Amino acid sequence: MAVAEPVTNRPSAEPPFWLPLLAGLPIGLCLVVMALPALGHGHATAYRTLYLLAFLAWLPPLVALQRGLWRRRLPIALTAGVLLLATYAMSVFNNLLGDLMALSAGWTRTDEFRFTALFNGLESCWLALIAFCAMHAVIAYYVELKHEKQQREQAHLLARDAELRALRYQLHPHFLFNTLNAISTLVTEERGHDARRMINQLAEFLRATLAGDNRHEVSVAEEIALTEAYLEIEKARLGERLQVVWRIEAELLHAAMPYLLLQPLVENAIRHGIAPRATAGRLDIHFSRRGDRLLLRLDNDVAAPLPEASARDGAVGQRNVAERLARLYPADHHFQAGPCADAGGYRVSLDLPFRVSVIPRASTREAA
Repeated sequence: MAVAEPVTNRPSAEPPFWLPLLAGLPIGLCLVVMALPALGHGHATAYRTLYLLAFLAWLPPLVALQRGLWRRRLPIALTAGVLLLATYAMSVFNNLLGDLMALSAGWTRTDEFRFTALFNGLESCWLALIAFCAMHAVIAYYVELKHEKQQREQAHLLARDAELRALRYQLHPHFLFNTLNAISTLVTEERGHDARRMINQLAEFLRATLAGDNRHEVSVAEEIALTEAYLEIEKARLGERLQVVWRIEAELLHAAMPYLLLQPLVENAIRHGIAPRATAGRLDIHFSRRGDRLLLRLDNDVAAPLPEASARDGAVGQRNVAERLARLYPADHHFQAGPCADAGGYRVSLDLPFRVSVIPRASTREAA
């Protein structure tokens, strides 16, 4: 049984305790500079030294007090009032220390001791303590603002990751439905051998996809291997009517690309371009590199326009790919699909940033 954690009113983030203490050192240096003209006159050096040490001694309890007020989430006006009273009391206590030091040392005073004198000449010490509280507040605000920014960025990344997973997993039911429909067709046509072969290939493909490590990017080699598993399924159904030509340079096999990006594009090309034809159809898949860009082009030699229903179904897969690219590479990709005027077929072109894929150790061991 889970135990609920106590709810606290602490701020989401606080600076380290030592940080405002370091920030108080420049204020102490200012007190030293302000005291320079008075040094050497009577007992001014002893008094200024005492007030500086008292100021530094007040910093830790003042930091603790200020943080305690923040953790209670008190109104700003109330917090400021408490800090003003506290720093004023500290300044009065500093004056008291100065009088006690003078009495114990037997220094001659120009006037006799009066209680009201404790409240005179508080400006420099009091203003220094107030300035320290203000500096502490600015540091705390900056740290909390930075913490909230990091939380927003993390939330954005988590949301984007969830959207990418949802888009990626949409491909599985779509592909599974099409494959089962193809198996049903083979059974109806009494092509039992081809149906069994496709079932085996489907099992291998699903095993490969379900065994993934939830990466959004894989190497080109991994994506090609997964697409080849899918092509084996289609070859069991289409036989010699399906002709696939790969063109890829060896150095591009380790480039990174989105996981399960190529398969739905190939599936669209086969389903809407090659499968409806009675004659053989050709699909050219070309990977290339231009500077720091990875280029992918799929050319389908289909010449006839697609039926409206098929075009609409194919657009779903292309829209899914376009949305994934927009989330993975915002403003850093290009995706285009449409009839190819020069070749008389259909072309899908992708332009992605080129970078080398980081292959997990587990995958490396399994490959070995």
